[in-house]
Amino acid sequence: MTFIIKKCTPADSRLLQEISYVTFNETFKEQNTPENMNAYLEKAFNLIQLEKELSNNSSQFFFVYISNEVAGYLKVNINDAQSEEMGDESLEIERIYIKKEFQKHGLGKYLFNQAMDIATELSKKKIWLGVWEKNENAIAFYKKMEFVQTGAHSFYMGDEEQIDFIMTKTLR
Repeated sequence: MTFIIKKCTPADSRLLQEISYVTFNETFKEQNTPENMNAYLEKAFNLIQLEKELSNNSSQFFFVYISNEVAGYLKVNINDAQSEEMGDESLEIERIYIKKEFQKHGLGKYLFNQAMDIATELSKKKIWLGVWEKNENAIAFYKKMEFVQTGAHSFYMGDEEQIDFIMTKTLR
């Protein structure tokens, strides 16, 4: 299977919104109320918010394609775009989302490697991310990629407080 990666631009905001809604719903819909899901989707993935994030020089988005179809995407942050203060030597993987139909084909690792390449290119010393404590598949994947839990923080899904594990990988 051949993957193609493309850096997103502000012109991609509608496509990014569409893939964000689909992948977030597929991943978290079963564990959350419709009200909290809708509140989060509207807050995180409205066009104004996405255009703002796409225009931020400290954030980068990448689509991954299979056979001309967007199969998922990656979002990485540096500097003050990071969702937690982790310093200038860190790169955050804020999102790796893959459509259900394309999971288990190596796309997550492919996007992870893209993030690793960016971190290396920018001379970062560590990569970190937040992952929901109940997302066992993602936690297992990150552990396989040599991340370790280094903390936790609150994440709000609508009005419900949830806990994300902070996982970190030190780069050599």
